[in-house]
Amino acid sequence: MRAALAAICAVAVASCAGPRNYVDPGGPRYSGCFSSDAPGADLRVVTFNIKFAEKVEDAIALMKETPELRGADVVMLQEMDFAGVHQIAFALGMCYVFYPATVHPSSGRDFGNAILSRWPIEDDRKIILPHNGRFGKTQRIAVAGTIVAHGRRLRLYTFHLATWIEVSFGNRKDQARAIVADAEQGYDLVLAAGDLNSHDVGEIFAERGFAWPTRGLPHTAKGGSIDHIFLRGVSLKDSTSVGEVQDNRGASDHKPVWAVIGL
Repeated sequence: MRAALAAICAVAVASCAGPRNYVDPGGPRYSGCFSSDAPGADLRVVTFNIKFAEKVEDAIALMKETPELRGADVVMLQEMDFAGVHQIAFALGMCYVFYPATVHPSSGRDFGNAILSRWPIEDDRKIILPHNGRFGKTQRIAVAGTIVAHGRRLRLYTFHLATWIEVSFGNRKDQARAIVADAEQGYDLVLAAGDLNSHDVGEIFAERGFAWPTRGLPHTAKGGSIDHIFLRGVSLKDSTSVGEVQDNRGASDHKPVWAVIGL
């Protein structure tokens, strides 16, 4: 508890001048494409919160060398800056789109989410989530984009909801509802993945018709089982095609979560 209170104070002091939130839904926007390998018959998905993009090289090595992560077709990243996203996409040979949400008061760098894909990413945009943090007043976002994989049009969302320090549980549920509401605007096949900062917020997706294959995973971070994948209109290849990598080799304070979707 003492550490949590210290963190609250640090954020409050750092934000006295007010946050630098990127409030324009259109940007800043960063994108690129290094895709070269032909995707496989199935779709391997990874979601990974790489703490403040501090250990990008370690994260790359982990994703290249771990069987469950190697050859991923879609990678959802949180707590990223542009340099880290670009480096990972280049190393893995993937297309990417990245939107920062804010300049983080602790790191002093851009802080946002990215989608990486072996297919070009179309119709991408930033979704500004409701309820800025109570101390730093920083905003949270989701990043949306569409890929055409094996002839099927799949809508993707990566998100990073606020912590319990920043907003209430009810406000985090509102943030999840904003993502679900966007996904209900004419998208039949949907994959949403990221950091909920709370296991039970996942019920918002489940109540609106999403499968929740990662529901039973053990702790993915100190805060519990908070990194998850949700599916609508598509399903796992089989019941064993989901999990988390227990040994993240110190690349982050989160563990990467993976799933294989049968297309």
